[in-house]
Amino acid sequence: MSSLDRVSKYAPEVLSIARIVIGLLFLEHGTSKLFDFPHGTMAQPTMGSLIWFQGVIELVGGALFIVGFQTRLVAFILAGDMAVAYFMAHAPKGIYPMLNGGDAAILYCFVFLIYFVTGPGRWSADGSGK
Repeated sequence: MSSLDRVSKYAPEVLSIARIVIGLLFLEHGTSKLFDFPHGTMAQPTMGSLIWFQGVIELVGGALFIVGFQTRLVAFILAGDMAVAYFMAHAPKGIYPMLNGGDAAILYCFVFLIYFVTGPGRWSADGSGK
């Protein structure tokens, strides 16, 4: 057994651990928007506004992603959400993601696409891991 085989056998567990960490980071964006925790630079949005809905998506989607419930569906929705966020909020500010503040949206979008394709990893609430 090669050293790569020894390491790759843990891929399902690492996918789960990474999913939990990514979900916690994403959830934090929602709590910041909706509850001002942790305190952010933006004022709390008005209920029903586009930013408020974004916060709800981040909060609920992040929580579902953390526990691994319907991970592929949630990841697909969150990837689309991040693509829309990038093109609505960041791309109009310029072409370079590092300068328009959209690099995190792009990263989240593609990470969620990875989970849409791979699934949640070994540990998930819906038991769909492998």
